[in-house]
Amino acid sequence: MVLRKAGTAASAAGVVAIGFLGLVTVGTYAASGTPQQSANRAELSPGTVPAAYQEPIRQWGALCPDISPPMLAAQLYQESGFDPGARSPVGAQGMAQFMPGTWATFGTDGNNDGKKDIWDPVDAIASAATYDCALARDVSKVPGDRQANVLAAYNAGPYAVEKYDGVPPYKETQGYVKNIKALTTSFAAPTAPVEVSQQSAAAIYFAQTKLGSPYLWGGEGLPSQGGRFDCSGLTQAAYASVGIVLPRVANDQWYAGPHPSRDQLHPGDLVFFATDLSDPRSIHHVGIYVGGGYMINAPHTGAVIRYDKIDTKEYIGATRVTSDGAAALPVRNADGTITGKGGPTAPDAPASPTAAPAAAAAAPPAPTAPALARATPTGPGQTPAKS
Repeated sequence: MVLRKAGTAASAAGVVAIGFLGLVTVGTYAASGTPQQSANRAELSPGTVPAAYQEPIRQWGALCPDISPPMLAAQLYQESGFDPGARSPVGAQGMAQFMPGTWATFGTDGNNDGKKDIWDPVDAIASAATYDCALARDVSKVPGDRQANVLAAYNAGPYAVEKYDGVPPYKETQGYVKNIKALTTSFAAPTAPVEVSQQSAAAIYFAQTKLGSPYLWGGEGLPSQGGRFDCSGLTQAAYASVGIVLPRVANDQWYAGPHPSRDQLHPGDLVFFATDLSDPRSIHHVGIYVGGGYMINAPHTGAVIRYDKIDTKEYIGATRVTSDGAAALPVRNADGTITGKGGPTAPDAPASPTAAPAAAAAAPPAPTAPALARATPTGPGQTPAKS
């Protein structure tokens, strides 16, 4: 959530041996405020951003060299789950969760319709990038990972980044930087083969022990449910057996790691299915790939957990689950809205200064109360139907 007022930041390799039927298993920030060619050329991975927002995120993610389209997508996803109508209890609004006071300074007319509308998704995307690049200018002389410094300034304020010559030693801020960088990997198109998960074999083994069990919608394998599962309940339990905590529903599990192409699938990858291949919010089903074009699948009411082919018209892609990727995911509320998560739940960073960016002030104000936690959007969002 953008809790700033007038510009302040608030915020291997392993070979899987379990298988099926014997398988081994912008240049510079423009003064005009329009996107320029970025030195950071990371591309969005197909299927990770709703089609209507892909081009604006590509364009505005190239606004300055210190951000990228995948990083911008990761921030927007953590803020609101790409929900342009998101609202938080503390007053943050829109897809990028700006506070009105900050919007007054950094609101940007991204679609050139003559209005700066906090509820317009393109304006929100443009404004988030504009704010990130303003922070990039503020911390441009700080050594180290420039993108990490921008993210740290977004969470703790540019003064804290300058004070510590990089990411400050605050658990919340360090967690926020780690989480967004992990989510950025999930949104980025791989440029090399994706590393194989060493936990995948044990996750498959767990799922194989459930073959033949009756499907139960909403099933999480609880004793009260007779040990039965639905599709995302099974994948969640399989990875929980190796110490990786996944979200409950399929369309959130989609972001738990990078996305290998169809010809790079390995046993243990999660494979996903959607009603609209241009919109990841329509993902409704998930299985665990075992090799040879097959998955372990908890398909539907009346069926049992079984092996099924993955190649159907609704196949949208796969995720190679990582510990960091799973840990970075925001919390999904019961009403389907997103709670941004920036690290430990007990933040220890001082509140961000409330002055304008560093160039507008000579010295930081004294620290005040602990940093506010990420807000919980309460506006309309995806309804996490269990599948």
